[in-house]
Amino acid sequence: MKVKVSRRATFNAAHRLHNNLWSDAKNKEIFGKCNNPYYHGHNYTLFTSVTGKVCKETGFVIDLGYLNNLVNELIIDYLDHKNLNLEIIEFRDLNPTLENMLIVIYNKLRNKIDEKYRLEVKLFETENNFAEISDLE
Repeated sequence: MKVKVSRRATFNAAHRLHNNLWSDAKNKEIFGKCNNPYYHGHNYTLFTSVTGKVCKETGFVIDLGYLNNLVNELIIDYLDHKNLNLEIIEFRDLNPTLENMLIVIYNKLRNKIDEKYRLEVKLFETENNFAEISDLE
């Protein structure tokens, strides 16, 4: 039997959705207000879930304190109160859409969480807009 445990975290960041290969008119048409040249911000909510077998010795799937520290170190400290386009190397040439942010976050965490665990990450950009990704089974 496997159990899924989850940790919630929040951070704030600014970004601009923009494709340098397009004209200003096309960027405005596709991205609307999100193409503001002076950027705009969101209060993001991140859910990180790990699924695995419960350890008989600890009673844990994974130590949630460890997961909390990992999320804070790799994600929150890295992205919180940052301009994603200007300060985060992954977004120098990658449009910081919700989907691309999710992939960057997932990859950072996947590299540090043992492969024996299934990893799921869900990122809310607003109360109504979110994206999620998980390991394939």
